[in-house]
Amino acid sequence: METRRLGRTGRDVGVVGLGAWQLGADWGAVDESDALGVLHAAIEGGVTFIDTADVYGDGRSERLVGQVLKTHDGLTVATKMGRRVEQVPENYNLDNFRAWNDRSRQNLGVDTIDLVQLHCPPTPVYSNDEVFDALDSMVDEGRIAAYGVSVETSAEALTAIARPNVASVQIILNAFRLKPLDEVLPAAQAAGVGIIARVPLASGLLSGKYDEHTTFSADDHRTYNRHGEAFDVGETFSGVDFATGLAAVRRLMPWLPAGTTMAQFALRWILDQPGVSVVIPGARNPEQVAGNVSAVAIPPLTDDQLTAVRDTYDELIRPQIHDRW
Repeated sequence: METRRLGRTGRDVGVVGLGAWQLGADWGAVDESDALGVLHAAIEGGVTFIDTADVYGDGRSERLVGQVLKTHDGLTVATKMGRRVEQVPENYNLDNFRAWNDRSRQNLGVDTIDLVQLHCPPTPVYSNDEVFDALDSMVDEGRIAAYGVSVETSAEALTAIARPNVASVQIILNAFRLKPLDEVLPAAQAAGVGIIARVPLASGLLSGKYDEHTTFSADDHRTYNRHGEAFDVGETFSGVDFATGLAAVRRLMPWLPAGTTMAQFALRWILDQPGVSVVIPGARNPEQVAGNVSAVAIPPLTDDQLTAVRDTYDELIRPQIHDRW
C-alpha cells in the first residue's frame, strides 16, 4: 500500500482508506459480523486510515471501529462531530464539542482521537474564530491529536484551508465532481493541508454495477435522500441525476484498462489527482474491500483516459452540478 502524508496531522496513511458510514447501517442493514469482516479485511489489505462519524448508526460505526482498535496497532482513525444537534452555528461551541468528544472517545475506546472533523457544519461556522479556538483547546486538552473539517462546498474548503491549524479537509471528489480540482486541491497542497476524498464512487454509481432497473432498500439514503430530503443531496450520487450518471458511466466504460473494474478505474482517477492524501471508499463485504484496495496497483491513467473523464464531465455532469458545490 502506497502511503502519503495526511496534511498537518504529521501521519502517513495508506492512500486507500475505508469509509465506515455504511457500517452504521445507513445504506441498509449490515449485521455486526459482516461489519467486522469488512474492517478486518481492510486492515489485512493494507488499509491504515478509517473514517467514521458519531452519527453513523448513532455511534454504531464508531463502536465497531473501536473493537478492531483493541487488536490492531498502526491505524489512524478519524471521526466527525456536529450533526447530532440542530444545524445552527451557535451549537458549535466548546461545551458541545467536549460532550460529543466524550461520547466518541468512549465509543472508540481511546483517550485521544487521531483526527476529529467538523461534520459539514453551517457555512458561517468556518468563519468563526471562536470555533477554531475551541478546537485548539481540544488539542491542548489531549482529547484530539488534530482536527479538520468535512465540507459540502469548495468555498467552505478554501475558508478552512486558510485556518492555520486545520490539518485536513474532507470533500466529495470523484469523476462526477471535478470542481475541487480548480482551486481546492492546489490551495491545500500549498498550505500543507491533507485532502480526504469522500464519496469516491458517487454512492456506487461509479461501480458500473447499476442500471435503470436498480432499486435500493427503503432505509438506504439512495432511496430516501435522492432530492435532499434528509441531508445535502450532494451526498447521494454526488448530486447527479441517476439516469445521467448511468449514461456517463457507459461513456467511460470503453476507457477501462483490460481487467479493470469501473470502481478501480474511478479510484485510480482520484489517486492520480495532485494533492489527494487518501480516498475513503466504503464496502459492505470483504470482496469489495479487496477490489478497492487493488486500485493502488493499477498504473496511473493515461492522458487520453484523463481527458475522457474530463470530457464526460463537461458534457454530461457539469451543467447539472458544477456551480452548486
